[in-house]
Amino acid sequence: MGRSRGGLTTKIYALVDAEERPIHLLLTVGQAGDSPAGREMLARRAPGGILLAEAYDTDAIRAEAAERGAFANVPPRTIRKRSFAFSPWLYRQKNHIERFFNRIKQMCGLATRYDRRPDNFLAALKLAAARIWINAL
Repeated sequence: MGRSRGGLTTKIYALVDAEERPIHLLLTVGQAGDSPAGREMLARRAPGGILLAEAYDTDAIRAEAAERGAFANVPPRTIRKRSFAFSPWLYRQKNHIERFFNRIKQMCGLATRYDRRPDNFLAALKLAAARIWINAL
């Protein structure tokens, strides 16, 4: 999708539930910023709950999470002048997302990204997500 000095790059964004099952998947080019994709993923979330994210410490995402009735437990960047409520204990629950990506990495075709076209790669990711859902039932 995206082109860099090392070749083609792609970022995968995933929204998972508490049982590590994927709810929504999104692909962007590798050089794209995280905030626009984060706002789109936030729009796909159910209202309420807790948003656990890593690189989404922007005022717009915090305001949108509050508007949707969610608590944004995002670690504040070091350049922030104001401080926000942040719970390291809750942040440790972010490992559910990491476990989902580790499951994806177990599938060789997805880990090495044999598909050249982004729509084929996203379709393969969604098939893997369906397999994860079926195994969870």
